[in-house]
Amino acid sequence: MRIGLIGTGRIGSFHAGVLARHPEVGALVVADADATRAAGVAGALGAEAAPDVDALLGHALDAVVIASATAAHAELIARVAAAGLPAFCEKPIALDVPGTATALAAVSAAGTELQLGFMRRFDAGYRAAREAVRSGRLGRLHTVRAVTSDPEPPPAAYLPLSGGLFRDCLVHDFDVVRWVTGREVVEVYATGSDTGPAMFREADDVATAAALLTLDDGTLVTVTGTRCNGAGYDVRMELAGDLDQLVVGLDDRAPLTSLEPQGPPPPGKPWPGFLDRFGPAYEAELDAFVRLVRGEAANPCDGREALAALRVAEACERSRRERRPVRVDS
Repeated sequence: MRIGLIGTGRIGSFHAGVLARHPEVGALVVADADATRAAGVAGALGAEAAPDVDALLGHALDAVVIASATAAHAELIARVAAAGLPAFCEKPIALDVPGTATALAAVSAAGTELQLGFMRRFDAGYRAAREAVRSGRLGRLHTVRAVTSDPEPPPAAYLPLSGGLFRDCLVHDFDVVRWVTGREVVEVYATGSDTGPAMFREADDVATAAALLTLDDGTLVTVTGTRCNGAGYDVRMELAGDLDQLVVGLDDRAPLTSLEPQGPPPPGKPWPGFLDRFGPAYEAELDAFVRLVRGEAANPCDGREALAALRVAEACERSRRERRPVRVDS
């Protein structure tokens, strides 16, 4: 199998390494707006570097992985679809609903596949949580608490391009809440704080946010996130039902220190970031994409899932700005 990869930044380089090691990938061609960086990644992996996207698409490829800057995703999805190739794309498709819908329409018109990179769906803990909910182990699910806390802010130049904390970061929580529970979000009430580094205020963004989501069966979900969690990278989900309560992400590297005399010991070295915490999940999602391309499995995360999560993020951003509850279908 010959796979093209567009974008060789941090996540693109990681994906390139995974694909280069995959037993079903016989050849890898990479391209980047920075041709020198693409050549360096290709040289380190024994892959081929294309000077640009046009040249990459000119190869006899079986599929394309898109890991470029967010602003280019929608256009690249449409170009890959027009070439008749299945695509894997890092989230998001676009930073707004119209751009996302346009890209999805291009995929639909071409009759190709688009798999989105919501890696938490491939994490062992979240998969176990989904099974527990679906099996009835928790009984009636009444409360979900989701947390995503980054240890330090991204570069200041990234913030104006990110779409904001809800669209860029907490969209992962919105997706995995839907996936684990099997329910849809019908209403949100969100707020945020821009206290902290001035770059958040300058970008009209927030450093910390919280949202209350109401699901279509009445389950209540709290989602909190911050860019400034000095204790370390912290991603968890608690699920409480009338029969049991479970948690994802609570291991010996979770940056939580108990103050109880008989509490658990202090955490070990916290996860430094998302690639370390979710490395196996990233590998699993690309393996699923390879199997999708080979016709061995169905699409595990269709592009339309990204649109559903984005609508929740958009509703949260509107709620934050207007200081009121917002229905997702509005």
